[in-house]
Amino acid sequence: DVAPYFKTEPGLPQIHLEGNRLVLTCLAEGSWPLEFKWMRDGRELTTYSSEYKYIIPSLQKLDAGFYRCVVRNRMGALLQRKSEVQVAYMGSFTDTDQRKTVPQGRAAILNLLPITSYPRPQVTWFREGHKIIPSNRIAITLENQLVILATTASDAGAYYVQAVNEKNGENKTSPFIHLSIARDIGTPETTAPTIVVPPGNRSVVAGSSETTLECIASARPVEDLSVTWKRNGVRITSGLHSFGRRLTISNPTSADTGLYVCEAALLGSAFEPARAKAFLFITEPPYFTAEPESRISAEVEETVDIRCQAMGVPLPTLQWYKDAISISRLQNPRYKVLASGGLRIQKLRPEDSGIFQCFASNEGGEIQTHTYLDVTNIAPVFTQRPTDTTVTDGMTAILRCEVSGAPKPAITWKRENHILASGSVRIPRFMLLESGGLQIAPVFIQDAGNYTCYAANTEGSLNASATLTVWNRTSIVHPPEDHVVIKGTTATLHCGATHDPRVSLRYVWKKDNVALTPSSTSRIVVEKDGSLLISQTWSGDIGDYTCEIVSEGGNDSRMARLEVIELPHSPQNLLASPNSSHSHAVVLSWVRPFDGNSPILYYIVELSENNSPWKVHLSNVGPEMTGVTVSGLTPARTYQFRLCAVNEVGRGQYSAETSRLMLPEEPPSAPPKNIVASGRTNQSIMVQWQPPPETEHNGVLRGYILRYRLAGLPGEYQQRNITSPEVNYCLVTDLIIWTQYEIQVAAYNGAGLGVFSRAVTEYTLQGVPTAPPQNVQTEAVNSTTIQFLWNPPPQQFINGINQGYKLLAWPADAPEAVTVVTIAPDFHGVHHGHITNLKKFTAYFTSVLCFTTPGDGPSSTPQLVWTHEDKPGAVGHLSFTEILDTSLKVSWQEPLEKNGIITGYQISWEVYGRNDSRLTHTLNSTTHEYKIQGLSSLTTYTIDVAAVTAVGAGLVTSSTISSGVPPDLPGAPSNLVISNISPRSATLQFRPGYDGKTSISRWIVEGQVGAIGDEEEWVTLYEEENEPDAQTLEIPNLTPYTHYRFRMKQVNIVGPSPYSQSSRVIQTLQAPPDVAPTSVTVRTASETSLRLRWVPLPDSQYNGNPESVGYRIKYWRSDLQSSALAQVVSDRLEREFTIEELEEWMEYELQMQAFNAVGAGPWSEVVRGRTRESVPSAAPENVSAEAVSSTQILLTWASVPEQDQNGLILGYKPGPPVRLVFPEVRLTSVRIVWQPPEEPNGIILGYQIAYRLASSSPHTFTTVEVGATVRQFTATDLAPESAYIFRLSAKTRQGWGEPLEATVITTEKRERPAPPRDLLVPQAEVTARSLRLQWVPGSDGASPIRYFTVQVRELPRGEWQTYSSSISHEATACIVDRLRPFTSYKLRLKATNDIGDSDFSSETEAVTTLQDVPGEPPGSVSATPHTTSSVLIQWQPPRDESLNGLLQGYRIYYRELEYEAGSGTEAKTLKSPIALRAELTDLKKYRRYEVIMTAYNIIGESPASAPVEVFVGEAAPAMAPQNVQVTPLTASQLEVTWDPPPPESQNGNIQGYKIYYWEADSQNDTEKMKVLFLPEPVVRLKNLTSHTEYLVSISAFNAAGDGPRSDPRQGRTHQAAPGAPSFLAFSEITSTTLNVSWGEPASANGILQGYRVVYEPLAPVQGVSKVVTVEVRGNWQRWLKVRDLTKGVTYFFRVQARTITYGPELQANVTAGPAEGSPGSPRDVLVTKSASELTLQWTEGHSGDTPTTGYVIEARPSDEGLWDMFVKDIPRSATSYTLSLDKLRQGVTYEFRVVAVNEVGYGEPSSPSTAVSAQVEAPFYEEWWFLLVMALSSLIVILLVVFALVLHGQNKKYKNCSTGKGISTMEESVTRDNGGFAALELSSRHLNVKSTFSKKNGTRSPPRPSPGGLHYSDEDICNKYNGAVLTERVSLKEKSADASESEATDSDYEDALPKHSFVNHYMSDPTYYNSWKRRAQGRAPAPHRYEAVAGAEAGAQLHPVITTQSAGGVYTPAGPGARTPLTGFSSFV
Repeated sequence: DVAPYFKTEPGLPQIHLEGNRLVLTCLAEGSWPLEFKWMRDGRELTTYSSEYKYIIPSLQKLDAGFYRCVVRNRMGALLQRKSEVQVAYMGSFTDTDQRKTVPQGRAAILNLLPITSYPRPQVTWFREGHKIIPSNRIAITLENQLVILATTASDAGAYYVQAVNEKNGENKTSPFIHLSIARDIGTPETTAPTIVVPPGNRSVVAGSSETTLECIASARPVEDLSVTWKRNGVRITSGLHSFGRRLTISNPTSADTGLYVCEAALLGSAFEPARAKAFLFITEPPYFTAEPESRISAEVEETVDIRCQAMGVPLPTLQWYKDAISISRLQNPRYKVLASGGLRIQKLRPEDSGIFQCFASNEGGEIQTHTYLDVTNIAPVFTQRPTDTTVTDGMTAILRCEVSGAPKPAITWKRENHILASGSVRIPRFMLLESGGLQIAPVFIQDAGNYTCYAANTEGSLNASATLTVWNRTSIVHPPEDHVVIKGTTATLHCGATHDPRVSLRYVWKKDNVALTPSSTSRIVVEKDGSLLISQTWSGDIGDYTCEIVSEGGNDSRMARLEVIELPHSPQNLLASPNSSHSHAVVLSWVRPFDGNSPILYYIVELSENNSPWKVHLSNVGPEMTGVTVSGLTPARTYQFRLCAVNEVGRGQYSAETSRLMLPEEPPSAPPKNIVASGRTNQSIMVQWQPPPETEHNGVLRGYILRYRLAGLPGEYQQRNITSPEVNYCLVTDLIIWTQYEIQVAAYNGAGLGVFSRAVTEYTLQGVPTAPPQNVQTEAVNSTTIQFLWNPPPQQFINGINQGYKLLAWPADAPEAVTVVTIAPDFHGVHHGHITNLKKFTAYFTSVLCFTTPGDGPSSTPQLVWTHEDKPGAVGHLSFTEILDTSLKVSWQEPLEKNGIITGYQISWEVYGRNDSRLTHTLNSTTHEYKIQGLSSLTTYTIDVAAVTAVGAGLVTSSTISSGVPPDLPGAPSNLVISNISPRSATLQFRPGYDGKTSISRWIVEGQVGAIGDEEEWVTLYEEENEPDAQTLEIPNLTPYTHYRFRMKQVNIVGPSPYSQSSRVIQTLQAPPDVAPTSVTVRTASETSLRLRWVPLPDSQYNGNPESVGYRIKYWRSDLQSSALAQVVSDRLEREFTIEELEEWMEYELQMQAFNAVGAGPWSEVVRGRTRESVPSAAPENVSAEAVSSTQILLTWASVPEQDQNGLILGYKPGPPVRLVFPEVRLTSVRIVWQPPEEPNGIILGYQIAYRLASSSPHTFTTVEVGATVRQFTATDLAPESAYIFRLSAKTRQGWGEPLEATVITTEKRERPAPPRDLLVPQAEVTARSLRLQWVPGSDGASPIRYFTVQVRELPRGEWQTYSSSISHEATACIVDRLRPFTSYKLRLKATNDIGDSDFSSETEAVTTLQDVPGEPPGSVSATPHTTSSVLIQWQPPRDESLNGLLQGYRIYYRELEYEAGSGTEAKTLKSPIALRAELTDLKKYRRYEVIMTAYNIIGESPASAPVEVFVGEAAPAMAPQNVQVTPLTASQLEVTWDPPPPESQNGNIQGYKIYYWEADSQNDTEKMKVLFLPEPVVRLKNLTSHTEYLVSISAFNAAGDGPRSDPRQGRTHQAAPGAPSFLAFSEITSTTLNVSWGEPASANGILQGYRVVYEPLAPVQGVSKVVTVEVRGNWQRWLKVRDLTKGVTYFFRVQARTITYGPELQANVTAGPAEGSPGSPRDVLVTKSASELTLQWTEGHSGDTPTTGYVIEARPSDEGLWDMFVKDIPRSATSYTLSLDKLRQGVTYEFRVVAVNEVGYGEPSSPSTAVSAQVEAPFYEEWWFLLVMALSSLIVILLVVFALVLHGQNKKYKNCSTGKGISTMEESVTRDNGGFAALELSSRHLNVKSTFSKKNGTRSPPRPSPGGLHYSDEDICNKYNGAVLTERVSLKEKSADASESEATDSDYEDALPKHSFVNHYMSDPTYYNSWKRRAQGRAPAPHRYEAVAGAEAGAQLHPVITTQSAGGVYTPAGPGARTPLTGFSSFV
């Protein structure tokens, strides 16, 4: 197979005109199948297909961009380089006329007004219509600016530009720029040069044709100005032009890079030249310096480097793609981009095969190179083999074949050695799929056979076959034919088919698409050959019959029509004529009909009134009669009559209807009904009514007369004429405010005015008062109250019901602080009222106003009033200084509340407790200190100070002081006790502290509110003044249902005391909420719902349990005093609620309150809202249905009830009938046939046929009216060989519609017409959606043309479609509309007369419609408040196929919505077609707006979008809070701080914030939200999970809603104590040992450092209660082996986990064995010893409750004294066990015992065996002489080594101080006891042994043992009791590099094992030999595992062990030389 490759690469950028057709081609080759895909600007335009072209039929501006083709086949995909396509366009100048003024002599710079264009337009400047030519004084810059140097007065004028787009030829003229020159008398003749347009930095691509720098300078005189250029300091002489202002560099290269300086000098002057600089930078396109080979082959698991390096200026960036997908998107960790730019692929896999592309790009361009990576060495293998397939002839067959391998196998499909499809072979109908499958489309019969799929690559090949079976298609060859039978006979419909003999057929017959079931009736039978037989036919058998054949070889169907006919008779010549003697009667006459050979019994007369359904009027007219009088008819109605005869058989067919007869019109006989009047405003009343009953109209209603006058007054009526009968309402305006009117309505028709209705009365709405209260008098009553006296306004100025008065008062210096008191109206005498609680001795302005329900009237003229003077408040800051034995100085400050003019101060003093010693002194108002003399030393005095006004002395400030004893700071109160707790107060009792030798002036109580804790803040709750002896305080103003903790301090004149101790925590009782929800607003949500929004209560105002807090909403209709409805919102944080099921267009009033478990709070203020208008809410009434024929039903109904109409019910008149033909024309009669109107616009009630001789008067028509079901009519008694004009019209309830006329000649010589000719479509009459077709009619065949039929075909591949079959016979041209814009069509025409159709005419030439306005509006239009006065509009563009041209932009129309009528519409135009959002600004606040949008192009605007409504005035914050910081406080608290959103984005007052927080790894499950109803930027998040990463995001909200959320910020809570372990379990419980294990805590709350295990007997053992504590370091080991238990004793185990501290314990009890029901002890244990082995023999004991399952052997070494498991898993059948002496420690004696095991557990151990020594004969190398020689030799070697080390420096002294030693392999035939637990599993160097008993003999504590980092492997050598021998390798390895310092001190022990060392003990004990292993270097612990593979162990963490007894149970190994007695071992101290 060949990978795809491009034959061509894209060229230079292309510029195309709008509307042009663009074809992009992608020429590529490679193995088939090749597929192509197109992209623009990185976005996919198409999916992969075989189409290599991309066609844009009509280029639009939006189509500009970079296009790229992707080609792929089975080998991979390849990206083409980008191809740039630009679309030329030109917009319009956007700005209006501008004005600019420049001082005379200065340079004027006129900028080009903004215009959008591509490419940049060519610009020409004009002044006053004259083109401007550049000169030494005038320049046009590169940016098309016009620069005029040294302006003069003659330069003033109107300038404009003409811009030309050279590509599309468009040109635009700009608005004027009016230049004015300001005269400056002081302008010197000579000015220094200045540079007005400096050169700009330029960057050009090397190889460009040229680049130009520009520099324009100004000076006076201009003629002497010289401009020169320098590059890098060297003057340039070439390339200068335009008076030296421009420097052009041709063919720039890198040598032209540099700094260019332009210098302007004034020749002959001393001025310094002016200079400006610019830098020219040359970029070079990229080029490759290293490229990959075209094909790279590598094997699986290899690593491949693909080279790619490129150079350029600037240095290009490289981007790699695999199969057209960016490497960065693949995110494959095996793909690594190297620093050199190459790509490294590690560990190749087959899927890495493909095309790798390297793109290099910079500002100068883009290049690419690629290679095919071929991954090899995997032979092909089928992933889906071909399977046998069966298809039908003509269908599509797909044979699957999917293969994997490396390189990718090539697929070849063969049939009988003929290749059908492969990567290089393509045969029609056979297509190789990318998956490897084969598609055959369509399949032929000869395609049946075997197909083989071959797959091959370099590693091998394989094939598989499948069989394709093809069936013949089933089809009907003898279809059924249309059939007509007589009623009662048999009908046969044939259906013959051909089919494949291998399939079976099933016949299904349907009648009118409903399947027939022949078995249900014997009348209908299906024959075996498929024929359908219907016997006893009747009218129900009429219909369309379909024969369907169903088979596996395909389905087929054919249809035929069956008609059943019968012949009725009807009366003839029925005539109707008015009754001359009675206006309400008609006389009928007729001719007797043929009676059907059965006598007529009676006649039935039916009538149709006004085209209504036929009704029986006379049901029994005698058979002998041929005439009758019909009475009881209604005036002004038209009537038709018909007649039928009845005999024994039944009712015959009706006669032809009579001509329509109208009775004379009369005035309406009844008034309009249901008149309702309602005040709409204070000067208008809305009147609504329903028409009179239809039977009382007496004609066609023409309108209504409404008359009205003031109620109860004799004045004349005013009248309003409503000229439309459809309008049943009238808004009567210009009325008097709050006045009652009486109103009547009457209907009128053509005969006159009908009866007036009874009068209804109604008031106009109230207005606000227009006059203030009269005779207002105000005076101050006391220092805080003002009294008001007034008279009401004159009654005629109140304009409504007086609701009361508002008294206003405001301080003269603070007008905004208005106090308002509302007074109910008093209708007797002078009104009066008071405003209290005012400030004392303050000047107030006062006023009174009257108000009604709509609002306040004007206020009275303000009057100035002073409140009275009063006693002053207490003085401030009383203090004492200069305290001597007989004198002291008192100081104070003015009172804060003067309450008048301070006249002085009064100071008094007395000996404490002795009133008779009191002295008083009065001081003036300016004195604020006083020295008291003559005091007794060391005496306590009470000193009082008070301020004095004219009213008297104010509050006294008092304090006690001892003379000669300066006061101290007081001491803290104590003994705080709280009682009498209520919702809002509590009593605090305390013991006062030391008073500091003076009286206590103030008590301060602080509290922690809500959050109690050492970290929480304290706030001041209460202060008590001037109660020096207080011991109890009542703390008021507490918040209900809140936790408090109190503390207090006392204050004297020196200062405050320390705080007391905190009180206990209390919780106040619950109380109902104090406040209602705030900011309650109501908005219209829909026609039946209102949306209520509010600000919820903050937490602090719940006053109760938050879970019980909710809101109650009550609402009622404003116009009814009905009981209110209620809704409950149970979510306390909810901020809005939608009230449903309301009435349409109805005003409601609403209130809210909050509630909790105790009760409800106050109601909010009433708010009002109105629902929207709606569609009618009820169906029409009195609906009846009547069958009028076998295929039609007539519906009648009454109108919708008035209260349910919700708007005006509309209707329309019908269009004309169509397809009028005359199939039968005789010399004296004509039969006319028609079809109903194409636009009925309602229910057709009947037709009217009118005809006259063409030569007669136009008004002498003969008129006939027929029913709605009639489609034909025969006119008789006509003149032969004459031309007649026929006119036909239809009628609905709205009246007669447009008529259709035709001419007919009464002759019998007729034939089909000739086709029309000379068809022409004038180009001038072609529009976007229509065209005008002209023709010349052909011969009419002696029968007038009735109509023409036009057919249209859309090019290139459309079918002929009939556009219209009802073109007027008189027409020679017609407008063909409903066409698609910008589409090509052909047309043809045929004519139809009464004989038939002509042939079709010749086709027209192709004609193309023009462009049109966009066909659809912008979609998804939304309007959201953006600020309080602006709205953000967002939308989606119209679909491309509906644009119908180039989209120019959008227009937004918006208007303010009111209940009465809309205000004017405003518009905003966006000239950007790519805009998808816009902002409407400067809108009115608190108004609802309606917004619609259109799109527009050069033709015009699209239809408007659906209107959207938006309420302006409330907008959510536009930005999120800033600078969010998250700080951890505790293990469960985070503190979050932030800054509010920027003020300009707040859109109102921030009411609070929402804090969203969640655990970082599970947002969906853990996200919570806290609402802060305070605009404070700090919050504490509590009750969080310990040691957990949280993310926090914050949004602000205001009354309009929530703003955006901030970006999440992280914070982690501190660690805390962990939870209890998840489980505690025991196993292998013997009488002395057990294994204990536990689980990791469910809540770690931090990093687990280890565990503590504590166990003790429940009762003392032999008088001793031993508590053992083991500390296990690290989290990986969660088990322990305990060996020091006492038989049958119950032990209490406790386990705790530790992070920063220990968590709670998990406890469990366990009893040491043997368990009840376990086996008894084995008997007769015997040990025999040979030279190298020990053999144990025993006899089975009692088996216990269940059979024995095996045995274990326990051993007790003589140097330890504790039993431990030695061998386990011994089979049940064994009674002996042999082991090697090598596995015992030499020189140690052992005792053994045997334990039997069953399902219950371990049994009683046997008696111990005799002690056996492990001594064996020593080999020679253990003799003393050999050891002595070896020791001396070693000493000499060691001395030499030491000497060498000294020479090489002491710094390497300890480098290799520990060298691991190998331990030889041990073999064992049975599993030894390591059972998943260490017999002593304490692989730690840190073992802390503590004893709570005193040491005997004064022994000192031993050193800490350090056994080294040992680890055991707990794998079982034999899992089953089969005695199989396995090998286990054990080695002690060097200590890991991360060992702690204490570990490094024990290396000596690792080399030489002392005889009694810990390790030596296990070396000699085979049970533990394999249990203790060194930690592998650098290996992390294996988590959650009880076993580790031998030779690859994980290291254990540290286990400090604490025991409470020196002889203990857990192994505590000692280090070398340690004297610690090992717990559980015999002491060797």
